[in-house]
Amino acid sequence: MSDSPAPLADPHLVFDAAEGRRDLVILGSTGSIGTQAIDLVLRNPDRFRVTGLSAAGGRVALLAEQARQLKVRTVAVAAPDAVPALREALREQYGAGEPLPEILAGPDAATQLAGSDCHTVLNGITGSIGLAPTLAALEAGRTLALANKESLIVGGPLVKALAKPGQIIPVDSEHAALFQALAAGTRADVRKLVVTASGGPFRGRTKSELANVTREQALAHPTWAMGPVITINSATLVNKGLEVIEAHLLYDIPFDRIEVVVHPQSYVHSMVEFTDGSTLAQATPPDMRGPIAIGLGWPERVPDAAPAFDWSKASTWEFFPLDNDAFPSVGLARHVGTLGGTAPAVFNAANEECVDAFLAGQLPFNGIMDTVTAVVSEHGTPPTGTSLTVADVLEAETWARARARELSAKATAEARA
Repeated sequence: MSDSPAPLADPHLVFDAAEGRRDLVILGSTGSIGTQAIDLVLRNPDRFRVTGLSAAGGRVALLAEQARQLKVRTVAVAAPDAVPALREALREQYGAGEPLPEILAGPDAATQLAGSDCHTVLNGITGSIGLAPTLAALEAGRTLALANKESLIVGGPLVKALAKPGQIIPVDSEHAALFQALAAGTRADVRKLVVTASGGPFRGRTKSELANVTREQALAHPTWAMGPVITINSATLVNKGLEVIEAHLLYDIPFDRIEVVVHPQSYVHSMVEFTDGSTLAQATPPDMRGPIAIGLGWPERVPDAAPAFDWSKASTWEFFPLDNDAFPSVGLARHVGTLGGTAPAVFNAANEECVDAFLAGQLPFNGIMDTVTAVVSEHGTPPTGTSLTVADVLEAETWARARARELSAKATAEARA
């Protein structure tokens, strides 16, 4: 391992560490990660100051309230037609004569904000649209607290080409756990990474038993409160497949040394097994504010960022092997991760379209992975020996989304015939 490339995320390295209060930009501020990050900031005003917020534009009242609470200088929305409502909401929040924050609007607004003057950018955007902001933050020399796993999945080589040692701090609960556990040893000491999965709402069911599960059942995650796309990804375990690719890219560990185990309680967020037989696990009650605090504050810890265990109470922690037949997503993710190139982008884009179709009642639950597998198979083996570009990623995603929609529509028509 000593001759392999430096990992993107290394707890032993700190990129541009800052003393005193850190200026932050929060992308996806009205989503689950963003709102929890803002809660953390408001409870720690001596440590953090938010200079900019971005959101899609569907919750302008909340965005305006956040802007006033944090006294930000810039607000960005992806939807230009949301600007009038946002400006009105800001006027309602701010006092008469009080200047409003600058407003950026359009599909590139978050990317522009990610490159603005600050110490750390928290990328909490959901989906591969987070790639451009991730690249902008890295290119501008910001520390990147990365919750948007999709940008690393679809643009791995692009991210690796820009990121400096210690510049990325992972915010996913699993990767924040690996990040902390890896601090206990050197890269040469690591035998394997163990990524835990809750198993979602359908743990223990066979593939045939999953055929007729409903949207409401799939959205009822037993341990985590998340947005609808991530919740469905957790139900199919696509989320775990993406995390395997992410772990490979972040820590430069081969796929055959990254294991997934099912842990229903979601107390142990991931583990690192070392060559001497020791395994270090990072454990907290299920709460994303802990990983967010690591992303924003490392190498310092934020006191009382999240709840701790009450060790005076008895509890049971269980671990089970992954059922690859019922949940083939992890195996498919390993396959596309090994292929590299545009294959991960195709996998991710097809899945996003299929999740939308499932949520709209246009595709059965098992149809998500059946369709994603078909799209990946049609894409074939991506070219090797060429440099991946953003244009390559966008072209592959556009094709994958269109093909996934075609196959989903065909499956719906056949089911109704």
